[in-house]
Amino acid sequence: YKPPSVGPAAWEEAKAFYDNLSPKKKPKSPKPQNAITIAVSSRALFRMEEEQKIYNEQGVEAYVKYQLDHENEAFLPGAAFPFVKALEAVNKQLRELYPDSEELFDIVLMTNHHAQVGVRLINSINHYNLFIERFCMTGGNSPIDYLKAYHTNLYLSSDCEKVTDAIEEGIAAATIFSPNRDVQVSDDQLRVAFDGDAVLFSDESEQIVKAHGLDKFFEHEQTYENKPLAQVWWIISGKLQKKFYSKGLRLECPIRTYLVTARSAASSGARALKTLRSWGLETDEALFLAGAPKGPLLEKIRPHIFFDDQMFHVEGAKEMGTIAAHVPYGVAQKHRRTAQGTKAPNNK
Repeated sequence: YKPPSVGPAAWEEAKAFYDNLSPKKKPKSPKPQNAITIAVSSRALFRMEEEQKIYNEQGVEAYVKYQLDHENEAFLPGAAFPFVKALEAVNKQLRELYPDSEELFDIVLMTNHHAQVGVRLINSINHYNLFIERFCMTGGNSPIDYLKAYHTNLYLSSDCEKVTDAIEEGIAAATIFSPNRDVQVSDDQLRVAFDGDAVLFSDESEQIVKAHGLDKFFEHEQTYENKPLAQVWWIISGKLQKKFYSKGLRLECPIRTYLVTARSAASSGARALKTLRSWGLETDEALFLAGAPKGPLLEKIRPHIFFDDQMFHVEGAKEMGTIAAHVPYGVAQKHRRTAQGTKAPNNK
């Protein structure tokens, strides 16, 4: 018996065969200081209504037991899930264009769950093939104190109190809501829509409206047209958009941003656009609605997420199938709290 000869070509073929059998190597996580870090709560990323009901009605021990008993069952996708998937799709293209760059989106799962629940969260992330390597599980304590340590640029949660705490710590944050009906969003282009005042910009102009009315507001905006508004948020995708532009991919850019504002274009639009320009930021589309409802327009845009400081617009967006996030910042919140405080008590 003479064994078959094994040459270099055969070895290469065998190696390729076994390489295909082994798990695919995941990309390397960027250093936090180089990335744009999005911290997402577990209840924003996944649907956990049933689990939360058990926690509220039966307590923490019953809750942990339920999670352990079901840890091989993946959670259903939550409100932030399409947004996270779109961020990862952008990262994939950035890695192809800039293999050695760490200027990427980095997702952190931020939760006050007990570490015992971590296995189900990990199983769910692997089930959906998400690339989330950094976790923060605080065992019942608020995760807010950890946000700065994780270099968080944006925090998304379904808990409005934690969002308010994060904003008070100087971190951009929003309470995310599921839409009232499902609408298909793009798989290959991240679409982010923002309100302007008290979201991207300070609430300076809204204070004028509340105190003196629209006519005084229009006069104020025209007087200060060339004075940029103060920056509250920065467009989280702006820096990464430019990396595609520098490769000649402006028209094929997988990130698209929208300014969706109740401002009027002729009377107060110029200051908004000049403010963004002064920051070195661009928005792909600027939509001035002059007080008209935003929901129907957002239905056409189909963003992965829409940020607004007024719940009226958030509710309108939800009704039209848009994933919306409330930014509890600025003078509108003070008026909202005052209105709520003057309501007659519910004695039921």
